[in-house]
Amino acid sequence: MNVMKKTLAARIRRIAHRTYSKNHGFATRLMSPSDFGEILKPFVFLDLFDHQGEPFSAPLHPHSGIATLTYVAEGAVSYIDPDNVKGTLAAGGVEWMQAGRGMWHGGGLDKAGLTRGFQLWIALPPELELGPTLSIYQAPEDVPEDGPTRVLLGRHGSASSAIVSPSPINYLAVRLKAGERWRYEPPTGHTVLWTAVASGTVSVPDELGHGDLGAFEPSSEAVEFEARTDAEFVLGSAVPHKYDLVLGSHSVHTTPGAMRRRIFRRFGRTAFRKAVCRRREPKCTIHQNHRVLLPSKPRSHRRPSISFFAKRGHTPSGFPNPCQ
Repeated sequence: MNVMKKTLAARIRRIAHRTYSKNHGFATRLMSPSDFGEILKPFVFLDLFDHQGEPFSAPLHPHSGIATLTYVAEGAVSYIDPDNVKGTLAAGGVEWMQAGRGMWHGGGLDKAGLTRGFQLWIALPPELELGPTLSIYQAPEDVPEDGPTRVLLGRHGSASSAIVSPSPINYLAVRLKAGERWRYEPPTGHTVLWTAVASGTVSVPDELGHGDLGAFEPSSEAVEFEARTDAEFVLGSAVPHKYDLVLGSHSVHTTPGAMRRRIFRRFGRTAFRKAVCRRREPKCTIHQNHRVLLPSKPRSHRRPSISFFAKRGHTPSGFPNPCQ
């Protein structure tokens, strides 16, 4: 009996790292490449938006080399895609954006009240980081379910997402009532595993509450969740991303060369520097610890403005993927 207890205890998959969160406007940053993103890649950014207040609109902004998945747990968010198509994502819905070589999008909140959910950034493999762009919007009724689990990406149990994952990834949203238990068995090779809590409190067996993110030790062992209160959380598992993370404004690539091909192919080096750094001759460097592309003065590092592109033949209603 004692031997069995010791064996079971040894198989409990422990949390190796806890949240290092950072307020980021109306959202709380739970993961970034300078902390969790480096150990949990292909997952590189995770924002929890939990906003109570007036509506607002986020401007159009570019991405490249990554995919983002936005999940709305409560409330609703608006979106604007690269073709200037506008819509609303209701609670339970999903927005998938695969930026590839470069695309623009925007959004915000249409109505006052509580809005809660997550936006996850996923690094793309080399064969897709400069590839075609893709936007998919799933209504709540189109997101597959298996018991208390909504499958946002990948598969779980009998449910499988219609969105084609760029690499072996599962991303799930789970709701449990107080006292309920739920067990996750990761697929073969999914040694990357993390969870973040949107509401309530869960035990894994360490206790996690609202806004907490827990990164589990690398292994293939299962994890069991017990809800201390009514709770909702998301969980991601994946085969590790073996490539470096090279970052620019709103972009993630595998090499500095891929970053340059994405950015300079359309605008040229001088135009990009004027648009992003707002200086004539900035010196850009690679941060050796995390390979982050930065201008020499971070306060001057800004994304290209709409006015910049408008002067070059683009209009706010057009923005046709200027990085193509």
